Amino acid sequence: MVRAAVLPAVSAPLEITSIDLPDPGPGQVRVRLAAAGVCHSDLSLAGGTLRQPVPAVLGHEGAGTVVAVGEGVAGLAPGERVVLNWAPNCGACHFCARLGEPWLCVRANEATTAPYARTAGGDALYPGLSVAAFAEETVVPHRAVLPLPDGVPLQDAALLGCAMLTGYGAVLHSARVRPGESVAVYGVGGVGLATLQAARLAGAERVVAVDVSREKEGLARAAGATDFVPATDKSAKAVRALTEGGHGVDVALECVGRAETIRAAWDSTRRGGRTTVVGIGGKDERVSFSALEIFHFARELRGCVYGDSDPARDVPVLAEHVREGRLDLGALVTERVGLEEVGAAFDAMRAGRGGRTLVVF
Repeated sequence: MVRAAVLPAVSAPLEITSIDLPDPGPGQVRVRLAAAGVCHSDLSLAGGTLRQPVPAVLGHEGAGTVVAVGEGVAGLAPGERVVLNWAPNCGACHFCARLGEPWLCVRANEATTAPYARTAGGDALYPGLSVAAFAEETVVPHRAVLPLPDGVPLQDAALLGCAMLTGYGAVLHSARVRPGESVAVYGVGGVGLATLQAARLAGAERVVAVDVSREKEGLARAAGATDFVPATDKSAKAVRALTEGGHGVDVALECVGRAETIRAAWDSTRRGGRTTVVGIGGKDERVSFSALEIFHFARELRGCVYGDSDPARDVPVLAEHVREGRLDLGALVTERVGLEEVGAAFDAMRAGRGGRTLVVF
């Protein structure tokens, strides 16, 4: 039995309880968690914005140590430090094999719909985004386990599994930020802070952070922002005013997932610039554009799944940046808590407080 934060039903409070976690089966790995980040996607799963079978153990951003491996698992051994990958690609589907876009793998979340453990009462329990990191230990498919390169603190390495990989990929892969360009980042949570760091790494000259909380200005500037704009209905105008000639930024990245911030990011982008939506919005969120403005502004608007990243390729690159001091995982973390405080971390996200909360085991 291991302790876990269980979501008994959609929109219900989390329950800290013991669960019955089996030994790993064929192709599976059991991992003891060192830490798990509390991501807004977990909140979306808990509230039903993203579909998730319940009861479930949420948490998809984690790092830990291998406890045991199942039959047929090669290249991983007990005691090895690892990062968990919530969207492991199959390597064989249309998007993986033909298009070379593993972040769009159609089988990435297959494990989400299969029970992986049982409650103390014997009910089937599902893993949130295939990982179930809000628990002392978890069992995951071997494709969801990535060896952690040396020189990266194990607790902080949890952020490589989502926030940093998403923010880095959004800047370098999706938006393709080039040295000397101007960038606006809407939303200064964990992913937003990672995006700011990545924009600095990419050589952006002006980096504008936008958030509803003025208290986040210090966090934003520490992460690489040169300017901070409070989020209001005039945010786009304020961002454009900071750019040469008032034309707007070369690249705007929206890390919130709301219609109004997507529209503001679009409006703050220069003619011919690039707007990338990183945040996950609800299906009822609607963003409107006129046909004339699409022609006139000639902007690029695109979505971004997991930073358009291949974790097996990108995690070693990120680890090298961390070792060399070019990226700071710890700077994303504004609070470290125990498992019992995951619910409070959800409340803080709803209120727009802080960056990333890290659950430490």
